[in-house]
Amino acid sequence: MSHAAPAPVLTIDGPSGSGKGTISALVAEHLGWRLLDSGALYRAVGYAAGMAGLDLSDVDAVTRCAQATKIHFRAASDGSQTRVIVNGHDATDELRTETAGAAASAIASMPSVREALVALQLGFRKAPGLVADGRDMGTVIFPDAAYKVFLTASAAERAKRRYKQLKEKGLSVTLGGLQREIEARDSRDASRAVAPLKPAEDAVLVDTTGMGIDEVVAKVLAVVQP
Repeated sequence: MSHAAPAPVLTIDGPSGSGKGTISALVAEHLGWRLLDSGALYRAVGYAAGMAGLDLSDVDAVTRCAQATKIHFRAASDGSQTRVIVNGHDATDELRTETAGAAASAIASMPSVREALVALQLGFRKAPGLVADGRDMGTVIFPDAAYKVFLTASAAERAKRRYKQLKEKGLSVTLGGLQREIEARDSRDASRAVAPLKPAEDAVLVDTTGMGIDEVVAKVLAVVQP
């Protein structure tokens, strides 16, 4: 009895601010594939934990929160960014703050939390294909992915991008402060014991420093459609 081959997967990993989210969404749209924003899952659990008043250092409590939190992605009616629904609440804007990012990075180092979210992430792999955006998509979650990309950019460049995004939202931030936060997060993500941030051995490295969005999209699409 024959079994259908699993749906193809393109993993796009990289540090915060490398452009993974924007590029992954555009590539998925071009290919007509499903999209998994794995970072949003960790941000969503961090958000839910915060709303529940949990101490993020309490591994057992955060793990229970990860197991219980209901997370859904919903396409925006106006064609803008995908909305993230956490326990029935549209938390998209809250999940894009630096506070949510820091919480996600903190809980992502917990093996039990990562285990709780693995099955959920694997469930996104459906026809016609999946673009999986994250930090360990190509190394841990989808090691058998046919296509793997690792996006990166200098910390200074990533800080400038984040600064522009947050200022456009009317938030009070400093460029120097953002760069320090990004460098600290890079160090934490790369040195954690569980699924450290690193390129998969068979990933194509793309440094987006100084590159436009269209140029990066073209480079990533070339990996899937050479």
